[in-house]
Amino acid sequence: MDRTERFYKIDQLLHDRRTVPMATLIEELGVSKATVKRDLVYMRDRLNAPITWDRSQRGYTFDPSQPGAEKYALPGLWFSDQEIFALLTMYELLSNLGNGLLTPHVKPLLSRLTALLGSQEDSADEIRKRIRILQMAYRTGRPENFEVVASATIRRKRLQISYRARYSDENTEREVSPQRLVHYRDNWYLDGWCHLRKGLRSFSIDRISKAEILAQKSRNIADKTLHEELASSYGIFSGKADKLAVLRFSPKQARWVASENWHPTQVGRFENDGSYVLEFPYHNDGELVMDILKYGPDVEVILPTSLRNRVKRRLIAAVARYSRSNTPANP
Repeated sequence: MDRTERFYKIDQLLHDRRTVPMATLIEELGVSKATVKRDLVYMRDRLNAPITWDRSQRGYTFDPSQPGAEKYALPGLWFSDQEIFALLTMYELLSNLGNGLLTPHVKPLLSRLTALLGSQEDSADEIRKRIRILQMAYRTGRPENFEVVASATIRRKRLQISYRARYSDENTEREVSPQRLVHYRDNWYLDGWCHLRKGLRSFSIDRISKAEILAQKSRNIADKTLHEELASSYGIFSGKADKLAVLRFSPKQARWVASENWHPTQVGRFENDGSYVLEFPYHNDGELVMDILKYGPDVEVILPTSLRNRVKRRLIAAVARYSRSNTPANP
């Protein structure tokens, strides 16, 4: 707990308990008696806190009759980047929730979030106006079967679903034992055991056209197995990692990529020419190829050969598309 946090804790204790003994301050703040005394002196002398010692009650208290008490104000307590992101994301999600079972509870939650944001030096409205959270690649179509899928996941019941694969456009009927819901890149997915494929799969919920909860209990999969099969590799449709991607980024992009987290177990190093080599495990390369292509000429796949060739084919196809004779002339 840093000093500013201690100031807020002291303020809260004095308001809630009226009189607070030194022993209580030491215990609640987790610091020494000398540190508590320094904090109290600072609050009195620098912040005009009307803190006095009550001899009869043997504790510290607020006395609003003290000179300068009306000037008392705590310093602004700002959230960390992760905390402000979480609060604003929750606010955004709740604001766009629409009508449903949670509707009666949304307004109080929004009020609580507003109160938290408003505990800054600036108002909650000013903070929301000055900070934007952009949802990239967010699918605007609301997953119509989300409630059914979520209910089955929580109740540990199997699902019968109609699922249309994104790339093959194949529609299949599947029986699935839901394991967990995953929110990834602003979209929802279901991790589950597919009884048709006899293995773990991730399903994009917006690709589920029909979902029915079955009476049978879900097959339980150990958390360790879920991690190894669905979280140890790259991306959402991962599978158990069995390949190692080695990418070299140009000096122009090196320092930016070096600060990015592509995978929890990634290894990176700078080369003598300023380029950056990044290594990480993967299984399914569909999502990986898309992320590589967005760097254009500033990245080269070193290994494996299969990934290098696939990216090369996609680049050749892109050049061919732009080289067609019917391409409009430059304006």
